[in-house]
Amino acid sequence: MHSHLIPGIDDGSKSMEESLSLIQEFKKLGYKKIITTPHIMGDFFKNSKETIFPGLIELRASIAEAGIDIEIEAAAEYYLDEWFIEKLERNEPLLKLGGNYVLFETSYMNRPTQLHQAIFLMRSLGYIPVLAHPERYTYLYEDFKLFKEIYEMDVLFQINLNSLAGYYSKTAKLYAEKLIDNNMVDFVGTDCHGQRHIDVLAKVKVSNYYQKLQKLSILNNTLIS
Repeated sequence: MHSHLIPGIDDGSKSMEESLSLIQEFKKLGYKKIITTPHIMGDFFKNSKETIFPGLIELRASIAEAGIDIEIEAAAEYYLDEWFIEKLERNEPLLKLGGNYVLFETSYMNRPTQLHQAIFLMRSLGYIPVLAHPERYTYLYEDFKLFKEIYEMDVLFQINLNSLAGYYSKTAKLYAEKLIDNNMVDFVGTDCHGQRHIDVLAKVKVSNYYQKLQKLSILNNTLIS
């Protein structure tokens, strides 16, 4: 429920051939359904349903032609910036993971001044905010209570599986594990941008915390139609 597989519209897959190769790898790993989530960022990736859904249709057609038996849908990963706030203030329909879940991310380094406002607006509009990869935000590393403050605002957390293998940093791995220990993980994703992320997934399955993760009430399967 978090990947970048529609070719050529963000910093993920660069070509249809690459997308098909990555999706074939997901199939081999046992995945039955993918909800890919292109970036929507005001300054860099000005995506919308007008760019995402045509790309999804082309990708589905190529998957079918290649004979890969896997379901694929699309939503978005929204970056919390002034453009996202404006979308919320205008009540512009957002691309959802399923139900009313909306995946969003923030700056890795700096706590966004509009975080509380964005969460309030999403909630007031009936969306369920899902914070992508909280274990990667260095502005939360000062005190674990900062994670809890956000989580207690009825924000769901999605960790990246590759964090459990130490792919991003030792600290990101530590906080991913701590979130699992505190039963503060609602979704898991690969955040796959390319083959480098697929290659790490094999290491994740031998992680002790991957086994602990299986015992949590992860919501991914609720998105299967």
